[in-house]
Amino acid sequence: MPARTRSWGRLEAAARKDGHIRIVGVDEVGRGPLAGPVVACAILLPVDCREIKGVGDSKALSATERERLATIIRRTAIAIGLGAASVCEIDRVNIYQATAIAMRRAIARIPAPHHLLLVDGAPFAALGLPHQNVIKGDACCLSIACASIIAKVTRDRLLRALDRRHPAYGWHTNAGYGTPGHLTALMAHGATPHHRRSFAPLRIAEPDLFTSIKPLA
Repeated sequence: MPARTRSWGRLEAAARKDGHIRIVGVDEVGRGPLAGPVVACAILLPVDCREIKGVGDSKALSATERERLATIIRRTAIAIGLGAASVCEIDRVNIYQATAIAMRRAIARIPAPHHLLLVDGAPFAALGLPHQNVIKGDACCLSIACASIIAKVTRDRLLRALDRRHPAYGWHTNAGYGTPGHLTALMAHGATPHHRRSFAPLRIAEPDLFTSIKPLA
């Protein structure tokens, strides 16, 4: 069972009492991996949706459970917006700014008005939109938890598709994170166009770590 706090659902309920009816939960996945885009999801749930059985912190759920719940969430939600920032964008503007780009793209796909944006984590100034941050929101806020699950399922599917083109790196299981197997493959085969060259150990600023890494043709 996914971990969640006793205040589950209370945040949205309190916000609606203050007149915020259309509440959009926002979360992202993929800030830390060495490969692949960062993916964000924004979700608008019905006003009477207080709980979806099984939904909680996506990191505490198995891949099978996330897939099952993603289907239920898609049937339940009024609107779901997905956004991503590419590896090129991450390398150009940094992962912090790229995450904001992905979030804004996701939010833009939710029909207005947006009375309140609930964003997982610390205050996120780069977002450039009024929002309420929620620390550990995927464990205490239903809309954020749902957004987290959809974002995770979406990104994992994408990395599995990329893995079929570049099977040496194990993306079907490591989702692009720097596992020992992934690092070993980088040493043996070099970097793909899907690797983040601004990230250690790929970036040129740390040549002592991966002096043999070279782009694949």
